[in-house]
Amino acid sequence: MGAFVNALSRLIKNHWLHIYLFRNTDNFATISQNTLKKFFYRTFLGINVLFALALIISYMSVHINPAIIALPALFGLAYPYLLLVNIILAIIWAVALKWEALISVVVIAAGFTHFSNYLKIQKPSGDKTGTFQVQSYNVRLFNYFEGRKNSNSEQRILELLKNQKADIICLQELYIMGDPEQKEQEIISALGGNYYSHFKVIRTGINRYYGIATLSKFPMIGKEDIVHEKSSSLSIYTDILAGNDTIRVFNNHLQSFRLHRMERTFINEIVETSDDKETINEIISISSSLRKGFVKRAAQAQAVKARINKSPYPVIVAGDFNDTPVSYSYRRIRKGLNDAFVSSGYGAGFTYRGNYPPNRIDYILYDNAIECRQFDIVKVKYSDHYPIVAYFRKKN
Repeated sequence: MGAFVNALSRLIKNHWLHIYLFRNTDNFATISQNTLKKFFYRTFLGINVLFALALIISYMSVHINPAIIALPALFGLAYPYLLLVNIILAIIWAVALKWEALISVVVIAAGFTHFSNYLKIQKPSGDKTGTFQVQSYNVRLFNYFEGRKNSNSEQRILELLKNQKADIICLQELYIMGDPEQKEQEIISALGGNYYSHFKVIRTGINRYYGIATLSKFPMIGKEDIVHEKSSSLSIYTDILAGNDTIRVFNNHLQSFRLHRMERTFINEIVETSDDKETINEIISISSSLRKGFVKRAAQAQAVKARINKSPYPVIVAGDFNDTPVSYSYRRIRKGLNDAFVSSGYGAGFTYRGNYPPNRIDYILYDNAIECRQFDIVKVKYSDHYPIVAYFRKKN
C-alpha cells in the first residue's frame, strides 16, 4: 500500500510539473534555449578541436617520411584549406567574444612559417638590373589528350615562351610524336632558334614519347640524368655557363598521384554517390594511389637532394614537385636552399589550376651564392599549371 501511495505521489508531481512548464512558457523557452545553446556550443567546439588537430597533423608531414606513415602527408596536402577553416572558426569565436578563439589562433601561430610559403603580402623591390630569367612550366603534354578545343595548345605555349624570352627554360610533361630529335629542333626553332638544349624522353608507345627539357641561351657544358626506379618521373641537371660562372640547373617532374580517370570522376561526383560499398572501394583505391605517390616522391626527393649536395657549382632547382610546401619532399629538397616565391614573390602562390583544388606544387629554389630579385606566376590557362618565372643575379 505504501509503494502505491509513493508511486501515485510521483505521478501527481510529474503531472503538475508538466502543467507548470507549459503554463509558464517563459520557463520552458528558457530551458529549451539553454539546451540548444549547450548543444551548438559543444558541437561547434568539437568541430574546432578536430580542425585544429588536423592542422597540427599537417605540420608533422614535413618531418615524417611517408614511407613510415603516410597519414600526415595527406593532411599536409590539405594544409591551405585546413588553415582557412581554422581562420574562419577563430573569427567566429572572436566575434562572439569567446576565449575559444585562442584554440585556432595558437595552432595557426605555431605553424606560421608554413603560411608564408603560400602567401606573400609585401611586394618585392622589382629591381631586375643585371638579372637573368629562369622559367619553369609543366605543359601537360601540350593538352594533346584534352580534346579538339585544345588542339593549338602547343603553338600557344611555345608562342608564350618565345615572348617571355627567358634565359633558362625548364619544361615538364612534354609530349612528342615522331622523331624526338626532330621535335627538339622544332621547339628550339619555335622559340627563336637561340637556345642550347637538354632533352630527356622515354618511349610510351609507337612513335610516342614523354619527356622533360631544359633550354638555355647560355652554353651548356654538362648534362646528366637522375634515374627514378620504377617510375616515369624524370629529373635532369645541366651545367650552364652564365658569363664567367657555372650554375647547375636541376629540372624535375616528380611522381604524380596517378589517379585513374574513374577516381577523378569519383572525386567530382562523390556527393552524389549512393552505393555505400562502391564508395568505400573507391575511397580505398584513391587512398592507395595517394600513399604510393607520397612514398615515391619522398624517395625521389632524397635522390635529387643527394645530387644537389654533391654539386660543385651553385644550384637552381626547378620543376613540378607534385607536392605542397607542407610536405616531406619539398622540405627535403629545399633544405639549405631558398624559395624564389618566399623571398621575392607577391600574393597567393598557387601554381596548379586543374581538376583538384588549387595548390602550390611548382617551384624554383636557389643557392645562397645567388639572389632572387623577383618572382612571378604567369596567369595563363594553357595548361593545368601556371608558368613561374624568377629573376636572378650573382651576389656582389
